Amino acid sequence: MEQKGLGFEVMHVGINCKDAGEASKTAEVLKNIFGFESSETPVSFFSTKKIEIMKKNGAGERGHIAIGTNDIHAAVKYLEGRGYGFNQDSAAYFPDGRLKLIYLKDEIAGFAFHLLQK
Repeated sequence: MEQKGLGFEVMHVGINCKDAGEASKTAEVLKNIFGFESSETPVSFFSTKKIEIMKKNGAGERGHIAIGTNDIHAAVKYLEGRGYGFNQDSAAYFPDGRLKLIYLKDEIAGFAFHLLQK
């Protein structure tokens, strides 16, 4: 599969915080400045669908960037063919067993990147 067919696009940016309190305050600041409503998950707050505020330091020195793809298996194969490795321990799956996300092995500019099945 060619790169174009993989449909790579930025899905969200993750911001690391030291704890849930800092994450909540960050979400509130973004709401006050931009009017972004937030929703809470067990591990983060989403301030819009594009900004994930982590309740603790997650992957990446500075945070993470989720890259959506139309076909996560084809995307992994494509990137591995170009010399990029993946952290197999980071793989997460949908309840039906399909691969949902997986992180690249190396950070880029202090950010972890993960592929996310659209």
